[in-house]
Amino acid sequence: MDTLALLRGIRFIDNFFPSGGYAFSSGLEAAVQGGAIRNGDDLSKYVEDLLLNGIGRREAVAVAKAWQAASSKLQAALEVDQELDSMKLGCETRMASSQMGRQVIRIAADQLGCSPILQGFRAAVEAEETPGHLAVSLGLTLGATGWGKEQTVAAYLYQTAVGFVSAAMKLLPIGQREGQRLLERWLPIIERVSAEANQSSRLTSWSPVQDIYSMRHSRLESRLFRS
Repeated sequence: MDTLALLRGIRFIDNFFPSGGYAFSSGLEAAVQGGAIRNGDDLSKYVEDLLLNGIGRREAVAVAKAWQAASSKLQAALEVDQELDSMKLGCETRMASSQMGRQVIRIAADQLGCSPILQGFRAAVEAEETPGHLAVSLGLTLGATGWGKEQTVAAYLYQTAVGFVSAAMKLLPIGQREGQRLLERWLPIIERVSAEANQSSRLTSWSPVQDIYSMRHSRLESRLFRS
């Protein structure tokens, strides 16, 4: 990957990018209020399990499939987007993922206009023919900018991990140094999952605890986050 490709892709996972990710906790808020997460160690176990058994088997594979589709296979991108949508059990989780993904694909299609796949996927999203989940939109976008498969999957997982830390800093007595310690702890897992995510694999997932808390979020009496 050359430097220009790196720079073109990295802004899509930067906190400055207007995806709206700051508004979502991915069920973390419900888990904190439910007493399942009380400190950094609890959070680390929660996220590690999700990386290994939830998004690491589902979204990570969807990113890899979308990355492969970025070259010339719009139909493959649409199919994995629909499959991912059917596997997201909570309404709020689906909403958060598609809202962020739509922001990514709209800007990518506008600014990386040489890619017919990005244009076609955005058209399908705008026509409400596909949800446009973040994993698929980001996989297509980084693939179009020239990133490798492992780097693309790692970028998605790292962005997700940062999102958990950012939300936790508002919900728990966790500071910036603790947040960096957690990210460092998760990096080897992200590297491993990124290497294992295969575009020929099936999407699977087993994260019942996280799924339950995500579904409970809408019933909380007070909320800071939208999911």
